[in-house]
Parts: sequence; C-alpha cells; structure tokens
Amino acid sequence: MDTQRTPRRRPLTALAGAAACLAVLATGCTGSPAAGGEDGSASGQDVTLTFWHGWSQDNEVKAIDANIAAFEKLHPNIHVKVVGNIADDKSEQALRAGGAEAPDVVSSFTTDNVGKFCAANVWSDLGPLLRKDGIDPAKTFPAAMLAYSRYRDNQCALPLLGDAYGLYYNKTAFAAAGITAPPRTFSEFEAAALKLTVADGDSYRQLGFMPNYHGYETAIAHYLGQYGSTYFGPDGRSTVATDPTVAAALRWQKSLVDKLGGFEKLERYRTGFGDEFSAKNPFTTGQVAMALDGEWRTASLAEDKPAFDWATAPFPVPDGQAASYGRGYQTGTIIGIAKGSRKQTAAWALVKYLTTDTDAVVSFANAIHNVPSTLAALDSPKLEADANFRTFLGIARHPASGTTPASINGGAYQVSLQNLSYEVESGRQTDLAAGLAATAKEIDAAVDQAK
Repeated sequence: MDTQRTPRRRPLTALAGAAACLAVLATGCTGSPAAGGEDGSASGQDVTLTFWHGWSQDNEVKAIDANIAAFEKLHPNIHVKVVGNIADDKSEQALRAGGAEAPDVVSSFTTDNVGKFCAANVWSDLGPLLRKDGIDPAKTFPAAMLAYSRYRDNQCALPLLGDAYGLYYNKTAFAAAGITAPPRTFSEFEAAALKLTVADGDSYRQLGFMPNYHGYETAIAHYLGQYGSTYFGPDGRSTVATDPTVAAALRWQKSLVDKLGGFEKLERYRTGFGDEFSAKNPFTTGQVAMALDGEWRTASLAEDKPAFDWATAPFPVPDGQAASYGRGYQTGTIIGIAKGSRKQTAAWALVKYLTTDTDAVVSFANAIHNVPSTLAALDSPKLEADANFRTFLGIARHPASGTTPASINGGAYQVSLQNLSYEVESGRQTDLAAGLAATAKEIDAAVDQAK
C-alpha cells in the first residue's frame, strides 16, 4: 500500500450504494437544532469541538494533528477532540442522528457528498460566515475546488487540499521511440500511444496507454475533465445527451481502444496489473509507458525508484480545444460544519483556519503530498514542489480545469454514465445517441426521486 496517500475517491461502482443512502438522509436527518452562531468561544469561554476525518496513515494523522495543535495555540479556549479513520457512511449516520455524540466538524474524501449534505441540510451554509469575515471564495480558492465544495448557492463545504490529474510518461521509452516531447492534443497522444506499444504475441511487452475504463484512474469523468463537459444544465436536467463533448469523449476512447488492440485484448493485459497503490503499479513496472494519474504518484515514484526516467505534464486535450491545454480534472477533500452542532462559532474558527490559513494549508500539503487548496498556498515559497509536482500546481490554477458537479443524489449520475461507458467500450452498445438519451433519462429520474 502506498505510504504517501490514502486513496480519496472510491471506485464509481461503489458510489451506487452511497447514493442509495440519500433516501434516508433526506427524510428528517437534520440532527439536533442549531443554537445559532454564539457558543461563548468568541468571548473566551472554553469550548470543546469534535472533529472527524478519514486520514489513517501515520504521516497523515501526524500532519493533521500538528495543524490542530497550531490552531489550539492560537485559540487557547477552543479544544479539539480529533477522531480519525472515519468512513463516509459513519459520518452520514452521525449527521443524520445528531445529538451530543455527533461531530461538530467533518471532513470527507468524497466530493460527491457535497450535494447530498447541502440538500439534506445537515451541513451549515458557510457563505454568510465567509462574507462576515471578508473572505471572497473566488479570490481564495481555485475555481474547480470551489465548484466541488458547493451545491447551487449553498457553500456548505470548503476544500481542504486537492487532487489534480495529469499525464505521467516514461522518458526512457519516449527516447527509444523517438518522441521528443509529451503530447498536447489527443491526436498527438494517440500517435504516441501507438508508437510506444510493443507487441508480445497476443499481448504486449509494453503498452503505450491503458484506455479502458476499468484501468487505474481512467474513468469517463476524468476524461471529460479534458473536454469541459457540463453534466447538468441551468434547469438541473442532465446534459449528457445534448452536450456534444460527452459523445465525443466516448467515441475518442472507443477509437483508441480499438487501435491499441481491442477491448478484450486490453482487458486480458489489464488483469495482470499489480495493485494501483504499490510498487507494482503498471506505470512503475513499465507495463504502460503513459498513465493518467494524480499528484500523489510523484511521491510514490520517488520512493519506488522505477528503472527508467519519468516526467509529468498536463494530460492532452481534444484537438479542437488545443488552447485549453494545461487543464485537468480535479477533486479533493472537503470539510464542513454539522448543522446540528451547538458550537458553530468555534467550529467556523477551526474550519476557517484549516482551509484559509496559508501556512496551515502549505504544511499539510507538504506532509501528505497533495495539492494546496488556496491560491495563496499554491504560490507560497514554503511549498515543497519539484518540477514534476509543479505540473499539478499549474493544473490546479488553470481556469479551464474542471470537476464533477455536486448533485442531490451524490455520484449516482456518474455511475449511470460510467455504466454506459462500459457498454460502449466493449461494443455492447453501438447506438451511442440512444445510449446517451437513455442515460440522461435515467439520471433525471434518479434526481427527481431524490428530490
């Protein structure tokens, strides 16, 4: 298991179960009533907060505890009881139940929780608190990170470090193939993937890129981050059948699958890959020459020391959007205040410190090797970042970088689209327009039911 990072996004297939929890969450799960903003902490009274988070590895726990200690030093009357390694389903249950045992502040690795928690009114809207303290979110947080931490007009969460996705490439393999620079467009990427692919009978000695959706980090949502796809219109209805970028992404991926040997051949090769978060990752072993992955992989590669030179770059973009090169898909950790907490003032002081204090954000990012979640932290001279890591800082800053938007039923719409993508790449669905129309109808029906 990678010692640098705990995977923060569950596989999309697991989101279906999480989305099903919404029916319970949305029916009377607002916890105990909030007692307003004042809890005595602002006037110096002692207050004890309970903070739940999901980090579990030693370096992560040590880093978050260090930030909590720094916060308590600044606020000697606010004491924080920290409980780590909390799964999302346990947080949902606690927020639903409320009461004295419920947490006051909660963080989650799953940005899909934002829509659920905002819509169910179990997290406080932080917008009024930001305005009261003169914090302009648009000038504080990168655009994509800000987008995944709110639902419609409800800023019920804030980003707490992020993940940005880019291209990892084997420089040694590039040199051997005569490729002098990382590809910037999909046509260049396709040419490189084919040139880097070395056959071995009915398999591969080296594959240029694994495009299949069951590959590591090659989900349709990550590809759509290169297109700027919208998912939903202003009326809240699904746009997957009307946004031409969705069909374009599905056709592009299917074409690349076919050109690299076909779905079944690629799947057979994929089953021989080692664990994603280990030294047996197929990029680390040289089984693939290019990979779509997040910033955390730089730390893993530095530790695992593969037998080749490597580098990072933004993932390529569609040829028709060449000017947007540098963008990428983003996600990350979110943090919010339980609506039922009777310690709103103290809870806000903690959330504000963890998410907006530049030194706090930078120290945490340095410790766990994630992307800082404020614009100031991205530019801090205290940030430890080599050239390969800085690729992801650029992606985080890029105004065209995107994410998957918050929905009332969490990631259910992503599951629907991912299910269609499996059908398309395998050749079981050949009528793409019909498949997208049915998927949009399925997404809208699920959203309506959640409402």
